[in-house]
Amino acid sequence: MTHPPLAHVNTPDVLPDRAEVVVIGGGIVGAATAFYLAQAGVEVLLLEKGRVGAEQSSRNWGWCRQQNRDARELPMATHALALWDRLDAETGAATGFRRCGLTYVTDDPAELAGWAAWIDFARPLGIDSRVLSRAAATEAAHATGRPWLGGIRAETDGVADPGLAVPALAQGILRHGGRVVQMCAARGLDLAAGRVAGVVTERGRVSCAAVVMAGGAWASSFVHQVGVSFPQASVRQSILRLAHGANGLPDAFHTAAVSLTRRADGSLNAAISGRARLDPTPQALRYARQFVPMYLKRRRSLAPGGPEAWQSGYGTRRRWRLDAPTPMERVRILAPRPDPGAVRRILDRARATVPALAGVGMREAWAGYIDSTPDGVPVISEVAGIPGLVIAAGFSGHGFGIGPGAGHLAARLVRGETAADEVADYRLDRFDHGVGAVAEF
Repeated sequence: MTHPPLAHVNTPDVLPDRAEVVVIGGGIVGAATAFYLAQAGVEVLLLEKGRVGAEQSSRNWGWCRQQNRDARELPMATHALALWDRLDAETGAATGFRRCGLTYVTDDPAELAGWAAWIDFARPLGIDSRVLSRAAATEAAHATGRPWLGGIRAETDGVADPGLAVPALAQGILRHGGRVVQMCAARGLDLAAGRVAGVVTERGRVSCAAVVMAGGAWASSFVHQVGVSFPQASVRQSILRLAHGANGLPDAFHTAAVSLTRRADGSLNAAISGRARLDPTPQALRYARQFVPMYLKRRRSLAPGGPEAWQSGYGTRRRWRLDAPTPMERVRILAPRPDPGAVRRILDRARATVPALAGVGMREAWAGYIDSTPDGVPVISEVAGIPGLVIAAGFSGHGFGIGPGAGHLAARLVRGETAADEVADYRLDRFDHGVGAVAEF
């Protein structure tokens, strides 16, 4: 199976003639952006070429964390947690969010020292994380049946259910008077005198004054159509779901061998942190030089991939016509095949790490494309030279947890409510002057 569990949400199928703001891309960031615009009384339309939440937003671990965040993302992650706390009430639907805490354990002194150094940095900022002694780590991870050198516990971090969160936001958009149209691809922008005047879709044109491009892995090729350079590349990561089991295991548990997350229904997501395949695309090759520092830093966890991403069309450099089907209509949902070797490795490691999982069966496995920027920090930015266009993409595998914070920031940006220092770290033009420090995660 290549599709993870995902709640279905019914949305009206009528495309309006106009909106104040059109948000393109129904993942966590796009849905959150549209939700906060609708909540503020803005006439907003969320366009999704397939199903809301069906790509990477339902294919991730579900972690909502501050722990080990890069300093540039930490304020947004903290704000996101406060927003997660309120989302069930504000949307009228369940997201599966709970502050269950995140538990990390290790036998590597260097890794433990790195975690402790991050806590020293974050403690003055009010982050509730603590180092676990040998005894405390062994007790927290007693389901593993073995001792550990130490660990950390991020007490106020948590998880949400990737299969519930975006559908809940879509319901919240409708609840607050916004519009959501699924199975309708945006083909391109309609510009008048150099600024946004509308969006051309497969069903016709929608007039608008502003567009937020939150299309995940599709974003770079989409803005390339109007001459915008957005350095972006993706990796394919595999994940699996186990049936109920391993009572006593922390709900969000990380080791170097495997990471495990309990979903809202009691089943477990399992993955290996950072392990992924590099599937080349024309866009990735175009920006390859800018990504060299990141690839070198993560070379031990990345392996060469295959042709699937190239064939899917999401990373194309070609210009497409607005009056003919585009790659987005040919591939409604990016659902890459999981790596069989990775799936076997994840399953073996999960069962070796937690003996109680030896008799627990695998329900399904899937993969997703994680889109990234060269420095691992997202772009949430106006586009110079095209008034009315905002990009919110390149979340580098962190988008789900910080999604509400990112969407709230993007919604305020498009309304002209942000201060310059709030968005300085996320500006698109930072790549005009080379690549900054690659994020530490």
